[in-house]
Amino acid sequence: MDVSSIARPVTGSLGRFLSGAGLLLRGLGLYVRSPGLMLLGVIPALISGVLFLGAFATLVWFVDDLAALVTPFADDWSGTVRSLARVIAGVAILGIGGLVGVLTFTAVTLVIGDPFYEKISERVEERYGGTPNAVEVPFWPSLRRSLADSARLVALSLLVGIPLFVAGFIPVVGQTVVPVIGAAVGGWFLAVELVGAPFYRRGMRLPQRRAILKADRPTALGFGVAVFLCFLIPLGAVLIMPAAVAGAALLARRSLGQSIDGPLSAPPSGTPAVEG
Repeated sequence: MDVSSIARPVTGSLGRFLSGAGLLLRGLGLYVRSPGLMLLGVIPALISGVLFLGAFATLVWFVDDLAALVTPFADDWSGTVRSLARVIAGVAILGIGGLVGVLTFTAVTLVIGDPFYEKISERVEERYGGTPNAVEVPFWPSLRRSLADSARLVALSLLVGIPLFVAGFIPVVGQTVVPVIGAAVGGWFLAVELVGAPFYRRGMRLPQRRAILKADRPTALGFGVAVFLCFLIPLGAVLIMPAAVAGAALLARRSLGQSIDGPLSAPPSGTPAVEG
């Protein structure tokens, strides 16, 4: 299967959305051809995965108590109606917990694995001609900027999560429309978070990369939602994270009008192979 054809430029919002999702497949194709990078890329995601799996398991364990805590108004209701209200509250809590957890997992994993993911991102770009006008990115200043930007994105996701949590109480809508909106919101934040490294190499900060991704929002959403859904699969975040970093390098290049076309088997002349 020629995965490069999936990510070629197309027109129409739906087509661009699917093309963005195809960038994750293409990133996966690049990543699995790099055995050395595969191991390095999984280690930080595995560390974060253990931490966040434990945190989410704790949330599941206490979800009944939390549901009762946020629905004191239901204490005097009949048993069936009270139970239904608290089941809906529990689902809403787990949904928002999953949304925030995925975004926080990504931020923490990118910090833990910064040297590894930076190398993956750089090698993907080298394959397609390198980073035009690259700037020097010292480790500690880069880490501080990454922490600050990640904190801003997580805080914003919490602000968005509150109205989604409230909307989760609406019968039917809260269990159908709200999860779709949550995936779209989570996907957008993931796309903005994951393209951080290639934009930093070009001297661009969070406001710039957000503005550039907005110029082709369907493509960014397609990529981000695909990553978000993969992260919801057990162990999906651990296994997909490095491929998401590779796909994000392709998304950054496309958003900036730079080439991502070329053979998967060999890099351009004069650049090192993506073989770890």
